[in-house]
Amino acid sequence: MRYFIEFAYNGKNYHGWQQQPNAPSVQETLGKALSVLLRDTIEIMGAGRTDTGVHAKQMFAHFDVENSLDINFLKAKLNSYLPKDIAIIHIHSVSDDAHARFDAVKRTYEYHINTIKDVFEEQHSWYFHQKLDIEKMNQAAKILFEFSDFQCFSKVNTDVKTFQCKIMEADWKQNDNKLIFTIAADRFLRNMVRAIVGTLVEVGIGKTSLEDFRKIIESKDRNQAGPSAPAHGLFLTKVEYPYIYSNEPADKK
Repeated sequence: MRYFIEFAYNGKNYHGWQQQPNAPSVQETLGKALSVLLRDTIEIMGAGRTDTGVHAKQMFAHFDVENSLDINFLKAKLNSYLPKDIAIIHIHSVSDDAHARFDAVKRTYEYHINTIKDVFEEQHSWYFHQKLDIEKMNQAAKILFEFSDFQCFSKVNTDVKTFQCKIMEADWKQNDNKLIFTIAADRFLRNMVRAIVGTLVEVGIGKTSLEDFRKIIESKDRNQAGPSAPAHGLFLTKVEYPYIYSNEPADKK
């Protein structure tokens, strides 16, 4: 039987989602917890992979077991067993062919920037002291909708077969001293969101024009884009599937 596990994590202490040979990862930590509690070797497949230090408010992974599970009991046991920086939200029973990575139809990220030095936000946002032109940054963000090939924002030497992504949302909003960039797409390339944010910030300080931003995307050259924004300001906030709903009754979760 296949289950989707829905969870959140603070990425500060992990080298990203994907299991690493010599460094702690969220995948390894969660997989070991499931294996111990279910007394079996459990392999888990995530909806995607986040970089070192990136956080997730909502992430999914699937795993298989031979017999049906008491979902609420397992959720409680996992939350007691796991470290404080990983929290289980729900466990969903799904069909045997459901896939956490390939069935996701939309992924949403937020990037947080603080315009003042805030000691309580230091680990969860990028403190950027220079004045940013939010209107220009939003104008540049709209240019993203004109394209589907985002190789210029992808980590180099990646093993992907295509750089095609369908952008569904991309905008900046300001709330007092915090700026939040929200971006959603059917898929993302490695380092893509942080590279977009870093390049949009260069638009915001006047270093890159709107026309230059368009030319950067057309170039398909990572060296033409801006530097990656720091990982600790990035959050995966939502992963959507056609068969999992946020308003699903609690006894079904």
